[in-house]
Amino acid sequence: MRSLVLAVATLVSATPAPALGVDDYQTIAPFAYLVDAGTGTVLYGKNSEAPMMPASTTKVMTAEVIFHELKEGRLKLDDKFVVSEHAWRDGGTRSGGSTMFLAVNSSVRVEDLLRGLIIQSGNDAAITLAEGVSGSEEAFARRMNDRAKAIGMAHSNFTNPWGRGDPDHRVTASDMARLAEYVIDTYPDLYKIFGEREFTWNKIRQPNRNPLLLMNIGADGLKTGDLAESGFGLVGSAVQNDERLIVVVNGLKTARDRANESQKLLAWGFRTFEERALFAAGETVGTASVFGGTQSDVSLGTTKPIRILVPRGSGDRLSGRIVYTGPLMAPVARGTEVARLVISRGATELMETPLQTTEDVGVGSLQRRALDAGIELVSGFIRERLARH
Repeated sequence: MRSLVLAVATLVSATPAPALGVDDYQTIAPFAYLVDAGTGTVLYGKNSEAPMMPASTTKVMTAEVIFHELKEGRLKLDDKFVVSEHAWRDGGTRSGGSTMFLAVNSSVRVEDLLRGLIIQSGNDAAITLAEGVSGSEEAFARRMNDRAKAIGMAHSNFTNPWGRGDPDHRVTASDMARLAEYVIDTYPDLYKIFGEREFTWNKIRQPNRNPLLLMNIGADGLKTGDLAESGFGLVGSAVQNDERLIVVVNGLKTARDRANESQKLLAWGFRTFEERALFAAGETVGTASVFGGTQSDVSLGTTKPIRILVPRGSGDRLSGRIVYTGPLMAPVARGTEVARLVISRGATELMETPLQTTEDVGVGSLQRRALDAGIELVSGFIRERLARH
């Protein structure tokens, strides 16, 4: 893995930083994560890469699997699934957990099951959807993990669709934020269900369990969860002035703490940061080395503008690093994603975004390839020696 350090222009004025700076904020949540969805800037993290039990926030992943099936045309909202005795007994009223109050052996539309899953947090809805799509909870969990991997949730593992306590059922706060952002971006129409205030099924009206929806802060999703083993958690999102923030908290002692800490994190994020532009769409960000090509390097850029959130009035300076595995092997096609731009403030990584090649690089002459091979051989020897010391 090679990295190229590049200078990023100073993005802030000399105005004194706010009294509550980015390094001063504290939360009582054992796990917390706040990210700007538009730029990918990480605004706050506390144990955000540590494994935690997601409880019913698992159902965001369950919903994503169903949304994906709907998008691919393998499932329709009007399709019906039969409520098994297992779903009724272990996910219904008798279980003591959150339930949609499904009747055993009844046939229920997928759209209604989704509302029961998301709004009412029905464990019976989750089991019925899992069995309807995959035949069993275990098979559905394998599908959940496949989808999690595709989304980029590198540190999460699911064993069931509703958040039942299990030592192997673990996520990270950053992974759950990534999932939330993916659901919001990929399924905008279906995502609206997360913002619905209530749902009535079997003549039983239940309000949405997400406390952020009642706070007049622009919240429009996603999901709460709590188990004795996990504490109280939430994955939420809110929009103010066209800026969307995603918050994840977990491990709190009470539902009130969960609501308060989530709201405070969002309010702090909206109040403390402002957006700055780094690179325009199509602008060259840097270069990557090319082995055996008609030229020794290739330009890198992005197809969309690169922006970041910085503290209002801060005097901090940002730095950028291009990271890639190289050198790249010719030929290299234009538009190929080959690297990542990592932006940091001091030792703290704030965001990373993919970079693509902005030009084609063909295969070079035999002489050029031989020269590059010699250079790479020597470079590899030096890297190996340095790694030993």
